[in-house]
Amino acid sequence: MAGKKVIAIIQSGGEFDTNQDGSLSYRGGDAHAREIDEKMKYKDFQMEVAELFNSNPGTMSIKYFLPGNKKTLIKISSDKDLQCMIKFIGDSNTADIYVMMEGVVATHVSNMPVSRLSRTTLSESGDPVDDPLNVVDDTTPPHALDYTTHVDAHIDTPTDMLLPFSSVGSNDEKHTKGAKEWQKNITGVGQRFNSVNEFREALHKYAIAHQFAFKFKKNDCSRVTAECRAEGCPWMIHARRLSTTQLVCIRKMNATHTCEGTTMTTGPQASSNLIASIIKEKVKLHPNYRPTDIRNDLKQEYGIKLSYHVAWAGKEMAKEQLHGSCKAAYNQLPFLCEKIMETNPGSLATFSTKEDSSFHRLFVSFHASLYGFKHGCRPLLFLDSSPLKSKYQGTLLAATAADGDDAVFPISFAIVDVETDDNWHWFLVQLKSALSTVRNITFVADREKGLKHSIADIFCDGDVHHGYCIRYLSEQLIRDLKEKYSHEVRRLIVEDFYSAASAPRHVDFQRCVENIKSISLDAHNWVMQIDPVNWANAFFEGVRYNHLTSNFGEQFYSWVSAVHELPITVMVDAIRVKVMELIYKRHTDSNKWRSMLTPSMEEKLEKESLKACSIQVSTLAGNIFEVCGDSNEIVDLDQWDCTCKGWQLTGLPCCHAIAAINFLGRNPYDYCSRYFTTESYGLTYLESIHPVPNVDRPMEEESSKSTVTVIPPPYRRHCQPPTPKSSGSKRVVKRKRQVQCSKCQGTGHNKSTCNEVSSEC
Repeated sequence: MAGKKVIAIIQSGGEFDTNQDGSLSYRGGDAHAREIDEKMKYKDFQMEVAELFNSNPGTMSIKYFLPGNKKTLIKISSDKDLQCMIKFIGDSNTADIYVMMEGVVATHVSNMPVSRLSRTTLSESGDPVDDPLNVVDDTTPPHALDYTTHVDAHIDTPTDMLLPFSSVGSNDEKHTKGAKEWQKNITGVGQRFNSVNEFREALHKYAIAHQFAFKFKKNDCSRVTAECRAEGCPWMIHARRLSTTQLVCIRKMNATHTCEGTTMTTGPQASSNLIASIIKEKVKLHPNYRPTDIRNDLKQEYGIKLSYHVAWAGKEMAKEQLHGSCKAAYNQLPFLCEKIMETNPGSLATFSTKEDSSFHRLFVSFHASLYGFKHGCRPLLFLDSSPLKSKYQGTLLAATAADGDDAVFPISFAIVDVETDDNWHWFLVQLKSALSTVRNITFVADREKGLKHSIADIFCDGDVHHGYCIRYLSEQLIRDLKEKYSHEVRRLIVEDFYSAASAPRHVDFQRCVENIKSISLDAHNWVMQIDPVNWANAFFEGVRYNHLTSNFGEQFYSWVSAVHELPITVMVDAIRVKVMELIYKRHTDSNKWRSMLTPSMEEKLEKESLKACSIQVSTLAGNIFEVCGDSNEIVDLDQWDCTCKGWQLTGLPCCHAIAAINFLGRNPYDYCSRYFTTESYGLTYLESIHPVPNVDRPMEEESSKSTVTVIPPPYRRHCQPPTPKSSGSKRVVKRKRQVQCSKCQGTGHNKSTCNEVSSEC
């Protein structure tokens, strides 16, 4: 691709329209053509674009589409982004580039203000980050926080397409601007519409724009008659479908109002269908747009008063229009699994159903991840889970690894109906099948949920070790001690417990557990009864590179939490996109590295090397040395061993080992684990993940080929929209009956516990 040139068709001033399939099309505006290549710098390109449209470079946002994906705009903001675009377009000689100006509101994107509490900010990488003021509303249903299909490190929310509410002006101006485009939705007799539904929607918006309420006199698939709801007002309209067509034509209309109009209330004008059409683009850009904020924004912007349930239902409908039906997506799983393995040979994608054909579990592992783990990653896997707060709920199980730079590398994941021992066992069976050959693997995972026995049974043909997750153990320790000790005492015990787990030598471990014993004998006995050989560094026989907890893959789980409201097939593809982008970005970044080790490991080795400068070295025998610094240690270079245990725990030579290596005039890099080299890192990200076509909208004929029917798991009742709490509502407090003593007539006690001395005595 070196030296490749493309013609950039640069467009600005137009509008984006959303098509029925969710893709975007651009119309209008001006266009210019310029030749660019991989050597062009972003700043030069930005200045040239600014000159073309006579704009300020600081107010421009430059974006493009990936080939075959017209749903997500990718932002160009650096030299690397510009080079990536040229690589991404493949064999094409042209690239469509769109320039947006900050402060300009796109015509087809809702102007409604996003309430302060519903905003989502973006980190520098483009990932969604919760606003500090985004307080979770306790009235929001568990599955009301949906997310868009593609959220990745190269995509950001186009904030230039949103107008802050505070900048609009007075309430009257807000309402005028919000509904102005709807005032001419109905023009009069003879106006035609493509369908009855289109006419109804136009009528709803027309009524909102002109601030009156109507009621249907007739409303069916071929004719619609409506009249003003105000008594005595002559306004009316009648439309009928033209015979042999779907076209609907207005036949009669009296546009005169004798009423003064009325503020919209919950009724025909505020149906969930209409709400969905209004907020659809906002939900797409701000997936955590809450029903409470929808209510507030629609009332302020359009004068529409909504119930919480209508707002919630409107959002659910908008989600379905954007991403498809959550229910129908389960029946597309056979198609999804087939396409994943077809487009990514060497991958494993499989699912299973229960006897009633309801969804049970889905396993996915891409070839690029499996290849990277086998050839470049340490033989170390972290197992953990994350609940899915979707309509049908479920749980995500995942196996992640650590790359040579100590960053998370996703290996495989499964979506199961519920987290059980059986589902974890099934997940591990599929994982072993995907890995094909079993290496000497160390697992870091909880010991509960059947994992203790499943790991040992399934991977019994290899040298496998199971390190218990310290986080889960400490949580269990806190639960068991909660009733006996104060919060401060429990905190001290947990601190000593972590210190015991991290202690490299037996003597250090013993000192930590003695500290626990001095606080609580019960806690000491609890700690010693849970097999220190499985969680303490001093006794652990596997190699886990000083990783003590299984939640190493937090970054991966954050991706999942951003898309778990989507239909299951779209959610899986959104995860695929994230992993695909991760692999590509790290691959391109690592090509620029010139060091022997990855950056983080290079930094650690340098710190240890500085410490080694003040250490004295004495030869004992052969390649065995005594080193004297803050402590006296014995280093065996042949066995890569130091009595401080730092070398064995991390895979990098400690300061004592480096002092001995320098004493012999050797290179410390020769004594570092191969998994930390840039060569191994390159192998980790050598393979790429390929797109899976039509995953969100499979062709009907392709879906019909499957003989397997998959229906959704049972609907979770508590996922129904709850009734929001009202700030003005009064809590009903049940008063407890006062106990009165029959002996002294006092309250708060009875005769048997009375301390009053009887007068008879």
